[in-house]
Amino acid sequence: MVLYVVTGPPTAGKSAWITGRARPRDIVIDLDRIALALAGPGADDHDHDPHLLRVAHKARFAAIKEATRISTGEGQSNPPEQRPDVYLIHTQPSVKQRARYHRQGARIIVVDPGRDITMARVRQLRQPSMERVAARWYEQHTHTPRGATVVNSRGSRNW
Repeated sequence: MVLYVVTGPPTAGKSAWITGRARPRDIVIDLDRIALALAGPGADDHDHDPHLLRVAHKARFAAIKEATRISTGEGQSNPPEQRPDVYLIHTQPSVKQRARYHRQGARIIVVDPGRDITMARVRQLRQPSMERVAARWYEQHTHTPRGATVVNSRGSRNW
């Protein structure tokens, strides 16, 4: 049982990286997927209403709490090899949050196709406010966090 914390700027390919690895029995905690599950029909995949986001964040926090209990074996009687892996998308964890993930034995995965590709994807695929979020991610990530694995997600298009 492994806890993967998958980070990276918007449109980097975090969900695609997980889709290529997670098994049906694994746990995937993704705010966008949670929000879509809670939203009415026809809701946008990424541009969520603030009220919906509030509820989705509460659900995400509860899911993280329970999934990390499972990943550490707390209250579990089955052996680690029978437990699911947990994939947690956390775009920009703070230093304190990264330290907590390290204490829990998480593997930190940074998905980053590079600033130019990311910004092109954001302009094409997301609402304009996400350009600031992506720019801020690059401003705050000038080096790879200790113990993190960096993967490059170029995707299927020629960005």
